[in-house]
Amino acid sequence: MDKIAVVILNWNGCEMLRSFLPSVVRFSEADGGVVYVADNGSTDASVEMLRREFPSVHLIVLEKNNGFADGYNLALKQVNAEYVVLLNSDVEVTEHWLAPLVDFMDIHPEVAACQPKIRSWRQREQFEYAGAAGGFIDRYGYPFCRGRILGVVETDKGQYDTVIPIFWATGAALFIRLKDYWEAGGLDGRFFAHMEEIDLCWRLRSRGRQLVCVPQSEVFHVGGATLKKENPHKTFLNFRNNLVMLYKNLPQEDLLPVMRMRAVLDYIAMLSFVLKGQIPNALAVLRACRDYASLRPSLTASREENLKKTCLTVIPERTKSSILAQFYLHGKKFFSQL
Repeated sequence: MDKIAVVILNWNGCEMLRSFLPSVVRFSEADGGVVYVADNGSTDASVEMLRREFPSVHLIVLEKNNGFADGYNLALKQVNAEYVVLLNSDVEVTEHWLAPLVDFMDIHPEVAACQPKIRSWRQREQFEYAGAAGGFIDRYGYPFCRGRILGVVETDKGQYDTVIPIFWATGAALFIRLKDYWEAGGLDGRFFAHMEEIDLCWRLRSRGRQLVCVPQSEVFHVGGATLKKENPHKTFLNFRNNLVMLYKNLPQEDLLPVMRMRAVLDYIAMLSFVLKGQIPNALAVLRACRDYASLRPSLTASREENLKKTCLTVIPERTKSSILAQFYLHGKKFFSQL
């Protein structure tokens, strides 16, 4: 069994791999990590390039694009390690990036998963949008980060360099015990992509396992390499998957009031897109709500299983208030102000 397996899921990212894989291989292997690339049915030259230019990398070839969630589920079945890192192909790692993560996890068996501090590859002094220095979630399912609230991303001045408990660790660089991954059921393939790591972390957290950010490890993430932020399909996946996640994981007493308020907030989001002239995104939100409604009967078994296995109904890292209210009504733009 390997100690650490770094697993990159690739789909038509030949040039991205050429750019970022050298640092991953060099710095991960130096820290005792074994690097895998799972190719998710690419139609470009990724597989041939990997075989030719990266002979030390373990290649897993999947027959089709299974999405982020099931792509990793299938890939990790072929990995035997104590810890695995789910690492995006557009992440630049730094020297000894794995050491602080594994050192912390080795002496904290109560922690199921962690993440490094993530800064922007393009604007290197800023935190990266999807992860920053650890993820949280508000009462109504809106995720935010230590270092990023809604669209406001902070400059990293060392203000979040402490290890703290978090609600979710980003899927861009998710360091997790493989045993915990499978005991929680892995990523939910119904998500396809987006929000699936938050759903997994919610399951882990509600079952009494802990998650942390270890900012002594630092990586740089390009972000938006597959779908740009304004892409309507990304809007659809984010809104639909967020509703699916809420239904699967909310405590029974929160389900009705939260979902009622989310219906109102999603209507406001649609209206906002219309007023901005972003009609495809408005239609994507509408389609997301309809798709969630059609999926809901098939989610009942998952919800019942999650509730049955829940031992922590009140999760401190899930705030009782609305991050939208904090941001728009109270002017709190930074995590330190919350």
